[in-house]
Amino acid sequence: MSETTDDIAAERSLVEDVRVLVEDGKLLAEAEIDYHKKRALYAATAAKGITALFGAAAVLAFFAGIALVVGLVLALGQIITYWGSTALVTAVLAIGALMLAKTASSRLNRAKQIITDKKG
Repeated sequence: MSETTDDIAAERSLVEDVRVLVEDGKLLAEAEIDYHKKRALYAATAAKGITALFGAAAVLAFFAGIALVVGLVLALGQIITYWGSTALVTAVLAIGALMLAKTASSRLNRAKQIITDKKG
């Protein structure tokens, strides 16, 4: 004769049920840890490739900027002298750099004030 679910449940003890529950909990915890390890490994691997691509893009953008500056000096050299075009392009770039540095410094000081919660 086949046992019913009630008969099987009646034969199990509370200790056995707790043991099975603990084993299931351990299995679930191990699976969750393994899942997060694999996610972290994927993220690290992807980050390497992404960083390399951004680095290559930055290098190409840098060289494009140099080409633009050289082209600008040569083009302006036809209108004004080459020394004059070099001075003009250098001055404009230096002024732009100073403006960006001043803005960055201002934002840094503002961030420091917010972080340290100081007024002034």
